[in-house]
Amino acid sequence: MKLKRVLLWLTAGLSLVMIILWQLLFSEVNYYVTSVAVLLLSMLPLLLRYERKRSSAREIALMATLIALAVVSRAAFFLVPQVKPIAAVVIVAAVCLGPQRGYIIGVYAAFISNFIFGQGMWTPYQMFALGMVGLVAGLLFHRKNKKRPPHWLLAAVGFVLAFAVYGLFVDISTVLAAYGNRVTLQGVLSVYAAGVSFSLLFGASTAVFLLLFGPVLMQKIDRIVRKFSLLPEAEVS
Repeated sequence: MKLKRVLLWLTAGLSLVMIILWQLLFSEVNYYVTSVAVLLLSMLPLLLRYERKRSSAREIALMATLIALAVVSRAAFFLVPQVKPIAAVVIVAAVCLGPQRGYIIGVYAAFISNFIFGQGMWTPYQMFALGMVGLVAGLLFHRKNKKRPPHWLLAAVGFVLAFAVYGLFVDISTVLAAYGNRVTLQGVLSVYAAGVSFSLLFGASTAVFLLLFGPVLMQKIDRIVRKFSLLPEAEVS
C-alpha cells in the first residue's frame, strides 16, 4: 500500500511539474500533447496493477461509467457558470473506489468534458486539479471496513477541495498565461483574488450536490462493487 501511494503521488507530482515546465519553457507545444502525456502518467499505476492481473474488465467498465457520469453532469449545467456537479461525482467515486481510481476519473473527466466546454492551455491544469480532488478525497475517506463519512462532513470536505485544491491549481494557468516567467507576488495575489468568487461558487455548489446526491450515489457504487467483487479484497469497504 505504501508503494502504491508513493507511485500515485509521484505520478501526480510529475504531471504538475510537466505542465508548469511546458507553460514556462515550451509554450508553443500543442496543449493536446501535454494533456495526453498527463493522461498516460495518470494511467501508469492502473496499468502496472493490470499487468499483475489485479484489475478486471468490470472494474475498468465501472470507472469508464463514472467518468461518463462526471462528464454528463458537467454538460447538464452548461449554462450555469461554476455550478457543476463534476467534482462531486469525482469525490464520491474516490470515496468508494480509492484515491488511485479517483485521480484517474478526475483527470479523464476534465479532459473529455472540455470537448464540450472548450479545450485550451487551461485543460492540463483542470485535469490535474480535478485529479487531485479525487486523490485527496480517496486518501481521506476510502478505508477498509469503515463506515462512509457523514453527509455533512463529506459536503464540507467537498467544499474545501473544490474551492481550495481545484482553485489553487487551475489559477496557476491564469498566472502563467498572464505573467509567464515574470511572475510576481503581487501578480499572483491579484489573480487569486479575482478568482475567489468563482472558486467559492464552485465549492458551494459541490457541497450542495454532495448533500443532495452523494449518499445515493455512494450506495449505488458500493452495491455494484460488492455484487461483482470488483475491487481486490484488501480494498473493499
